[in-house]
Amino acid sequence: MSEHNEKIHKTEADWRAQLTPEQYHVCREQGTEPAFTGRYYATKEDGRYRCSCCGEVLFDSAQKYDSGSGWPSFWQPAQPEAVGSTVDARYGMQRTEVHCNRCGAHLGHVFPDGPRPTGLRYCINSVSLTFDPKNQSGS
Repeated sequence: MSEHNEKIHKTEADWRAQLTPEQYHVCREQGTEPAFTGRYYATKEDGRYRCSCCGEVLFDSAQKYDSGSGWPSFWQPAQPEAVGSTVDARYGMQRTEVHCNRCGAHLGHVFPDGPRPTGLRYCINSVSLTFDPKNQSGS
């Protein structure tokens, strides 16, 4: 079950005031950070990854792996109900966008080329996440 049950609804002005310009572009305008530049793509520490917009726990380091893509990659969310998906048909291709179910923040995309047991690769922008090391996350 999600830590937070209530949905977050804010105006675009509120999001702009809360987020850095890069966070706003990626999380609210469905942008993408360049590969191999994000803060967490090479992180190997144990802990939890939260939505940088609302704090919802989205992913756990136990499901993180090095996909070689240049973005943090996970084979499943920490809580299935925390991450939603929609079809993204921009740029002449069809992909599955993933977002935080609590606040609607764009996280990245999910692809069917990940490892077992799910076969999925959640390819996530670092700027969409904050990281709680295990010794500080209470897990």
